[in-house]
Amino acid sequence: MSTATEPDVDITDPAAYADGIPHAVFARMRRDEPVARRLYEGRPFWAVTRYADLVTVTRDPRTYSSAKGMTNLPDLSEEQMRARRSIIDTDAPDHVRLRKLGIPAFTTHKVKGYGEVTREITRELLRSAAEQGDVDVVQAISAPLPIRVIVNILGVPAEDTDQLVRWSDELIDPSGVPADAYGNTTPLELLPFSSPASHALFEYGRSMRIERQTHPRDDLVTTLVEARYEGEALSDYDFTNMFHVLVFAGNETTRTAISNGIKAFVDNPDQLDLLYARPELVDNAVEEIIRHASPVLHMRRTATCDTELAGVPISDGDKVVIFYCSANFDEAEFPDPLRFDITRDIKPPQVSFGAKGPHHCLGAPLARMEIRVLLEEMIAQRTRFEQTGPISRTNSSFVNGIARFPARVTSG
Repeated sequence: MSTATEPDVDITDPAAYADGIPHAVFARMRRDEPVARRLYEGRPFWAVTRYADLVTVTRDPRTYSSAKGMTNLPDLSEEQMRARRSIIDTDAPDHVRLRKLGIPAFTTHKVKGYGEVTREITRELLRSAAEQGDVDVVQAISAPLPIRVIVNILGVPAEDTDQLVRWSDELIDPSGVPADAYGNTTPLELLPFSSPASHALFEYGRSMRIERQTHPRDDLVTTLVEARYEGEALSDYDFTNMFHVLVFAGNETTRTAISNGIKAFVDNPDQLDLLYARPELVDNAVEEIIRHASPVLHMRRTATCDTELAGVPISDGDKVVIFYCSANFDEAEFPDPLRFDITRDIKPPQVSFGAKGPHHCLGAPLARMEIRVLLEEMIAQRTRFEQTGPISRTNSSFVNGIARFPARVTSG
């Protein structure tokens, strides 16, 4: 946890998150300038740091658009936006249509059906980690769990799992990956994350869609292929973008929540003891892990008209960036917010999944289920973690990731 107090800390710079969320910086912003003018690449934006103001933005898509300017912090050209746009970067009616087409894959019944395979994978990973003893928690548990679950329910062959993990990692950090990797000929600026791994995921998803159109199976890809809204199916463009989002969000954000959750238990062993003594706290623990981890640090919106937020005038076209990693630690909503407390009331809810607005994360039920199963299996195996060296964090101002987490894992 950072203790930086400098007022000029650049909250868009990955270096600001090298030691975790810079809580002191955001606390000062919430207190002194909750809607603050900041610069990114020389261009201004409004940083929204308080819980109530973030909720206002997320629940008012007419005023704060996800489509106009999209949800990237950088400003994109019209050509870039056309090439990169996914369900995340749409407003109604397009967003309603895409969400309706995606919902069948994440109904309560569907997610419940994913539980058995999730438990099998989790049990295997925890046992293997305990047998090895000294491991990198990220490589042993956090990374393989969500990606193995998502590729399994998507219907991806097991032998391709490692490749999809690699592509997902290269979305966040494409450094060192040649622009023409995986047969990519698209200019990088037209690809999500400016990564050739996006091209690879698009092509892989496209091939799966074509195959499932003629050979349907009991998997998530088939569910998406067969979904209809007002008689219309997902287009090839919409499907490949949805596939891309599912692989990234279904892997990266849950991995980040798990890594930070285990780190929180390492730092607060009394909370792990409490969980083992009171297993009925699992659901509270899931929400506290997600709040404390704040896997996605921010998202952007763009004002569609002149308005006002927390007394600050916002002009039509202004960039408005909502910081989940600040709102989740707002003292006005969460008493003693830096404390990791699995008895914390789940009301008010954490906002890591976007608050209860139209863009509330479609895969949130899946992420919650995976974390819940992990905790249940930790309880069953009495898993313990002892950090054995310094962790290293993902070089990102978008994802609150942990890249390496050495620890000794025991059970029983």
